[in-house]
Amino acid sequence: MSDEGQSSVRAVPYKGADLDAERGPGLGCFRFQLVLLAVLIGLTPISVANDWPTWLSAALLFATIGLLLVAGQTIIFLLRLVAADRRGRRRPLASSTRTVGEIEAARARDEAPSEGDAEEVDTGSVRQ
Repeated sequence: MSDEGQSSVRAVPYKGADLDAERGPGLGCFRFQLVLLAVLIGLTPISVANDWPTWLSAALLFATIGLLLVAGQTIIFLLRLVAADRRGRRRPLASSTRTVGEIEAARARDEAPSEGDAEEVDTGSVRQ
């Protein structure tokens, strides 16, 4: 028995193609980037204060800026995956009443025309 077609992770559309979570950076990669970024952010001002060679301080500064760019792109990728996984109609956890979407869906189901009434449906009017 094969589970290939039954994945709990949905495909995320991005720029006309599916965004593949396996091809991008993972959470471990992001955590590594954050630890390295914290070290560089701490080490760069120390290198300037302790009169380390100018080329080394400049290299640390450029490495920090580059890693900020990479870590920013990684978090955007991971947030897209999380947001796409949470897409859809969900009920707020603390809500005791129905949401507007649930009320409208129930109303649409109740007012759905039968097969004989199909020509009487007015799709252009706006309900006030």
